[in-house]
Amino acid sequence: MTLLQLEGVSVRFGERAVVDSVDLSVAEHEIVCVLGPSGSGKSTLLRVVAGLQQVSAGRVLLGGADQAAVPVHRRGVGLMFQDHQLFPHRDVGANVSFGLRMRRAGRASYQARVAELLELVGLPGAQGRAVASLSGGEQQRVALARALAPSPRLLMLDEPLGQLDRGLRERLVTELRGLFSRLGTTVLAVTHDQGEAFALADRVVVMRDGRIAQAGTPLEVWQRPASEFVARFLGFENVVPATVSGTVAGTPWGRVPVPAGTPEGEQRLLIRPAGVVLRAAGLRCEVVSRTFRGTHVALLLRPESGPVLEAECGLEGAPAAGERVEVTFSPSEVVVLPADPGQGCGTT
Repeated sequence: MTLLQLEGVSVRFGERAVVDSVDLSVAEHEIVCVLGPSGSGKSTLLRVVAGLQQVSAGRVLLGGADQAAVPVHRRGVGLMFQDHQLFPHRDVGANVSFGLRMRRAGRASYQARVAELLELVGLPGAQGRAVASLSGGEQQRVALARALAPSPRLLMLDEPLGQLDRGLRERLVTELRGLFSRLGTTVLAVTHDQGEAFALADRVVVMRDGRIAQAGTPLEVWQRPASEFVARFLGFENVVPATVSGTVAGTPWGRVPVPAGTPEGEQRLLIRPAGVVLRAAGLRCEVVSRTFRGTHVALLLRPESGPVLEAECGLEGAPAAGERVEVTFSPSEVVVLPADPGQGCGTT
């Protein structure tokens, strides 16, 4: 069942459309992450749903009800921001219970709720601790518990882990997904970090210039970017013009095999780094640099012809900078990118 529905939502500041005719639905118990570069409109979209930003056109529906005349505190949504926005003069328990006390919940009931939530977020018995004594990760957990305390029908996260170091972010995002799954929480989150979004979300929405460029499961978006913009935003750089004929494409790197059924003619091709395979009797390249990535080594190659290539290889026997190698291409890692008109579609 759909919980949140955006219908043709636009936000204009003067002549500029910050959000432009966006249609988006979020099902109950679904986790949707909105991705995009700075200025793409993702945070404005979140503010629209919360009621903090008035729309220029379109409708926001929660549970099928138009929210145009519903104030922020009546929408039944929870908000969690990047900077936590905890009350420094209140202890942990008072921060978490804030929303419940505003609803005039009985002291006994909200104390039990606070204890339950602090247990859930991994801070059991922390009610009396001062906010200033908490680490960044602990403050993030308290902010999450406070947002969840009133049992919102929709929880919205704005760059929730942006101020934390990478190791802590990676650990917390796994914990968050598990927590939301256990609670059945419906989540709409915005972030610029695709790794965070792909680990957390059931569905990813990529925004560009106020419109939706692509929406799909993390696997769908990763495997089949809808445009060159999406591919490059995800970090793929091996994109070149190509002429496809049958199962082969002519490219600046020479002949590249493509999957069966690839549209023929002038195209734009993406070759993922995993599809650039070190193998004898291939395209000759010089290794410009190599970077250890934990499970593999990322290589930057300068071919004899064509632009530089990004490649991946295993840890054992990874070539050093300055070495000469030869590469071939795996068709399973080649993607034909649809024409990029400079805007995505506005519909999911």
